[in-house]
Amino acid sequence: MARDIILKERWELLVQKLSAQFADGDPLELDGIIYLVGVQELGQHQRKYKKDEKVNLMHIAICRLLEPYGFYEFDFFDADGWPHYKVKESLPPLKAGEQSVLMKEALVSYFMEKKYLD
Repeated sequence: MARDIILKERWELLVQKLSAQFADGDPLELDGIIYLVGVQELGQHQRKYKKDEKVNLMHIAICRLLEPYGFYEFDFFDADGWPHYKVKESLPPLKAGEQSVLMKEALVSYFMEKKYLD
């Protein structure tokens, strides 16, 4: 139970900090934060992205976020600098709420690793 409370507090702090920095204080949703991770991982911050590129950015983020859990492994950077991952283990079937908790936990861990959160 305490783990859930800590995750909830860290998640709320993360949303607050990122929303203030990137959304003029409007609360960012899970997908928006995943997108930010994709942009961060690609490292091409100052450009506009097409719709299909935005989907690819979210895919990069999900792979990077779930890499520590053993689901993906970094493979290579392509000629345009986009990272590619390979599947190591298929994700188990998760209910929507379980998916959300897993992604929140992975995002909190990612931003703690990056020293954005304490």
